[in-house]
Amino acid sequence: MPLLAGTGVREDALNVVPCVSLCVATLLSLRVLAESEEVSTKPGEVPTELGRFPPSFTKLREVATELGKELAELWRGACRSWEVPTELHRAWGEFAKMLTKFETKSNRVKGLSFHSKRPWILASLHSGVIQLWDYRMGTLIDRFDEHDGPVRGVHFHKSQPLFVSGGDDYKIKVWNYKLHRCLFTLLGHLDYIRTVQFHHEYPWIVSSSDDQTIRVWNWQSRTCISVLTGHNHYVMCATFHPREDLIVSASLDQTVRVWDIGSLKKKTASPADDILRLSQMNADLFGGVDAVVKYVLEGHDRGVNWAAFHPTLPLIVSGADDRQVKLWRMNETKAWEVDTLRGHMNNVSCVMFHAKQDIIVSNSEDKSIRVWDATKRTGVQTFRREHDRFWILAAHPEMNLLAAGHDSGMIVFKLERERPAFSVSGDSMFYAKDRFLRFYEFPTNKDTQVIPIRRPGSTSLNQGPRTLSYSPTEGAVLICSDVDGGSYELYVVPKDSISRGEIVQEAKRGMGGSAVFVARNRFAVLEKSSNQVLVKNLKNEIVKKSSLPIAADAIFYAGTGNLLCRAEDKVVIFDLQQRMVLGELPTPFVKYVVWSNDMESVALLSKHAIVIASKRLVHQCTLHETIRVKSGAWDDNGVFIYTTLNHIKYCLPNGDSGIIRTLDVPIYITRVLGSKIYCLDRDGKNRVIAIDATEYIFKLSLMKKKYDHVMSMIRNSQLCGQAMIAYLQQKGFPEVALHFVKDERTRFNLALESGNIQTAVASAKEIDEKDHWYRLGVEALRQGNAGIVEYAYQKTKNFERLSFLYLITGNMDKLSKMLKIAEVKGDVMGQFHNALYLGDVRERVKILENTGHLPLAYVTASVHGLSDVSERLALELGDNAPQLPKGKAPPSLLMPPTPVLSSGDWPLLRVMRGIFEGALDNIGRGAPEEDEEAADADWGEEIEMLDADELQNGDIGVVLEDGEVPEGENEEEGGWDLEDLELPPEADTPKTSVNTRSSVFVAPTPGMPVSQIWTQKSSLAAEHAAAGNFDTAMRLLSRQLGIKNFAPLRPMFLDLHTGSHTFLHAFSNASVLSLAIERGWSESSSPNVRGPPALVFSFSQLEEKLKVAYKSTTAGKFTEALRLFLNILHTIPFVVVESRRDVDEVKDLVVIVREYVLGLQMEVKRKEMKEDPIRQQELAAYFTHCNLQTPHLRLALQNAMSVCFKAKNLNTAANFARRLLETNPTNENQARQARQVLQQAEKNMKDVAQLNYDFRNPFVTCGATYVPIYRGQKDVSCPYCGSRFVPSQEGQLCAVCDLAVIGADASGLLSSPSQIR
Repeated sequence: MPLLAGTGVREDALNVVPCVSLCVATLLSLRVLAESEEVSTKPGEVPTELGRFPPSFTKLREVATELGKELAELWRGACRSWEVPTELHRAWGEFAKMLTKFETKSNRVKGLSFHSKRPWILASLHSGVIQLWDYRMGTLIDRFDEHDGPVRGVHFHKSQPLFVSGGDDYKIKVWNYKLHRCLFTLLGHLDYIRTVQFHHEYPWIVSSSDDQTIRVWNWQSRTCISVLTGHNHYVMCATFHPREDLIVSASLDQTVRVWDIGSLKKKTASPADDILRLSQMNADLFGGVDAVVKYVLEGHDRGVNWAAFHPTLPLIVSGADDRQVKLWRMNETKAWEVDTLRGHMNNVSCVMFHAKQDIIVSNSEDKSIRVWDATKRTGVQTFRREHDRFWILAAHPEMNLLAAGHDSGMIVFKLERERPAFSVSGDSMFYAKDRFLRFYEFPTNKDTQVIPIRRPGSTSLNQGPRTLSYSPTEGAVLICSDVDGGSYELYVVPKDSISRGEIVQEAKRGMGGSAVFVARNRFAVLEKSSNQVLVKNLKNEIVKKSSLPIAADAIFYAGTGNLLCRAEDKVVIFDLQQRMVLGELPTPFVKYVVWSNDMESVALLSKHAIVIASKRLVHQCTLHETIRVKSGAWDDNGVFIYTTLNHIKYCLPNGDSGIIRTLDVPIYITRVLGSKIYCLDRDGKNRVIAIDATEYIFKLSLMKKKYDHVMSMIRNSQLCGQAMIAYLQQKGFPEVALHFVKDERTRFNLALESGNIQTAVASAKEIDEKDHWYRLGVEALRQGNAGIVEYAYQKTKNFERLSFLYLITGNMDKLSKMLKIAEVKGDVMGQFHNALYLGDVRERVKILENTGHLPLAYVTASVHGLSDVSERLALELGDNAPQLPKGKAPPSLLMPPTPVLSSGDWPLLRVMRGIFEGALDNIGRGAPEEDEEAADADWGEEIEMLDADELQNGDIGVVLEDGEVPEGENEEEGGWDLEDLELPPEADTPKTSVNTRSSVFVAPTPGMPVSQIWTQKSSLAAEHAAAGNFDTAMRLLSRQLGIKNFAPLRPMFLDLHTGSHTFLHAFSNASVLSLAIERGWSESSSPNVRGPPALVFSFSQLEEKLKVAYKSTTAGKFTEALRLFLNILHTIPFVVVESRRDVDEVKDLVVIVREYVLGLQMEVKRKEMKEDPIRQQELAAYFTHCNLQTPHLRLALQNAMSVCFKAKNLNTAANFARRLLETNPTNENQARQARQVLQQAEKNMKDVAQLNYDFRNPFVTCGATYVPIYRGQKDVSCPYCGSRFVPSQEGQLCAVCDLAVIGADASGLLSSPSQIR
């Protein structure tokens, strides 16, 4: 009662408090007893007064539940008329937010152990499963489930790939996590095993058990070497001392014992004789003198759950069921209690000293973790969970990480931020370390301590320097921290006083969540309460106030007089002088801001993303990481170097990224200079790391087209690896990648991609596989290199293709030899086809006759005028001779046409020599041949078709001797194993080189195609689609609008392409010529200047379609109207306008059409849901909140009013009636109906059914689920149409436009050249 006095609580409410308090106490007692894990007894066990109850006692759970329901009703009745004041909340305590690094959801976690080197943690569960987690990546690596029952203890070995576990099955298991199995089991305990631990030096394991003993095991010999007896109740924990030969144990007998195990060292060697072995066995059974009790610490009033040694000092900390944490000190002769820490409201489960700080951490069944100052013995911080009791704590042996296990999983967390505050200026840096401000010079690596900075008086954690800002001209340093909810300290440190170590003046202080210098002698302070920036001078006097354009929670420097203001989902650059926004960019929550040296670019670092933008926040690229981004800095080339938890990486201006090197521990980059990275580690020590910058400098040179530098790097550096090859292929430089590769298969693929047919032939010879020869033939045919095509077909023994090749090249001699080859091989169809190609009728008749097709042979001979043959065949056939039709035109002989080119190659594809090709011929594949030196000299020119060297183009190698084929063809020798057909010498393909131009067709160098001109400088997707470059058009739409579903856009792509071209026939047997149509072309236009493509879609067309869609909507043809609106929405990305005003109209059209599409979709959906009247009313209501034209809004309101009125929801119907009347309807029937509904509703202003609709609270409708998203609720939007969705829809396809991915990053709609800077 005294607690509530004077708090403003009503007296009638106070009357119920004693009753409620009594009920609460009873309820809590019952539920604690009923739900405690200690309630269940073991078979045959007699319950004791210290926490064991019979199984029947669990029925109290039902009693507690019923009482809880009655109590809830009583409490709600008392609380309806009053609220608990803020002061009362403060009296009950405030809890801090934990720096959580990783969290799992699972069964109750009873044991935890960190790996000493890897980012792993073991968690043993009450369900009997042991989980191995990577807490850095957040992934489950492995699980082990051989225990039968809960596993309460688990521990990693310090150096071996082992861990040990102990559970309720009385077993201790030693596991090898590399082999993923249990190596052996140690048996000996007679009850639950509570804890297990490896010794840091000896091959020992200590275990504690409910059998009231502690056992020490040798895990190498797999034997128990000592049994420690003395406790007379369950031993809850036992741990080794980190340096001395001691063990500390805690028991429910209310004592903590310290054991001396120095004598155990002698037992590590096995006994030499049977007598010693027998004495050791007796000692193991009945207890020996190898481990003796050194101290018994008494002071707890209830059972002790945990005890732990201090890592360096002679201190012990313990926690017990009396809700107290006790601190003990010991010396060589005695141990005594130092102090008691009170604050927990339930049993203390676990307690430990922090390895690096003078603090104690404890957790409890009161659902909290508490941090205590070990020196002052006072509470520092409390972390609390809502529903989960804590059971176990673990500390990382080397890092500042803790883990806690609770009822529904575990958390890995830090108590304090480890990122040092620093500010770089030129060749020097100020940074904070160990309560001192320090000065570091990069050129000399000189580190100087400048001044002590104030240690915050608050007892809370995370009160150290958070940010640091420096003004070099004034020598002023601004340090921000979280003291008192956010404050700053201003120090003026003249440069000459740094070297002399003089004492500087006292700091000036002030309140503010964030503070940075914005000019030489001015700094800005963020005042969050009023959302203002206070500009102050070095005397800490306010000289100016400015209201911010957004609700900012932090400010950063953005150039003189400018601030970068951070909100939850975006950043803006604000000009303090002109009080205007210079740039705005939507981003994930930004943690750090890093400007380039020239202030032209900025990197915005989030937890898992990096956004690169210009100085006016024009987006350049976004990089996503799976693990946390820690820091970054720009190098002198404009490359952003950044660190994650375990890597140093780079990001190029175009968004390309890669790994520079791995890290053992996280670092914070302060500066990048050449191949050196200057950084601070988590201990605040300056480090210099040498890196190999070759890879990203090479990629940067490629990006900037510094090809001379690229060639120099290729010659002089060792660039290699599949990642580099893939990168060069992706960027369109396969000819460069070709010179890094030794593997013939990869060389072959790269050679084909770059059109280097000579290298492809050489690699194909080395590989000598059918598939590679086939691909070579296809590429050679594209290039028109008949000699290599022929050679490839010979190697694959593809007779049909080879015959057709000879036909189209007009090589009748070789075609005749193909006929003979087919005859020798018995290939009848091959014979017939070759005879057909040759126009040899007699041979065709002969083939038909030999195969028994006499009627066909007779007809063929008769038709083609071979009377002697036809007469002979007629005699053989007799009456079976077919009758030829009479009176038809005389037959004509079917002869193949004469080829356009009777010999040599023909250019189907013009192959350009790449810019690197000639210059790089000497690299990677040995010395060049002499006849290639001239080609090296003119590498920059475009060259004609390239022939393969040393290829014989004519010899098929057919063996014909007396018409028989020799036995045993050798498949591996290439070609066909037939005798030479004495081919004429002129058919051989002579050795050619690049310089041999006399016999090679030289294609005239054409100008650049118009379609290429259209796409070269355009960023408009419509112009790329008109040019036929559909892939680049799709990439542009994906980048600008986040579009991923291109199926609805297929007709638009085809219409744009065909509409921007016309097609002509030059002459009858030539192919169709495609001519590009330019937009705005006239006869006076210069022939050397190409205009943009003519487009079939225009804004005026869309306006006409919009009118038609409006009419369909008015007429109630919702399906037809929806189709028209969607067509407009799908066409808008391909509309190109001229002025910025037209661009705004296009964007307005997107908004209009989006609203109608959403509304009509809901209306169509409503008409389908005849069985759900409540959902029908909701959809009708949401339709009225779409931004419609006034006539359509009236119809929607009338419709919603009618639906709700019929469903007896009169209050909602009245709202629609009022809104309808406010539009001043011109239709008298609408107005009359609305007035009548109002009159009826006023008689009974009630709703029969509760709708998910609140017309008083502004909202937008989710485009997928059709539920309201009220103001203040989180949502995600479509990057194209702007429709809003609930967060769960992120990553799905937009249901409104059916094009873009919800929540995708996009730069925005481009519909005019004027938008492109």
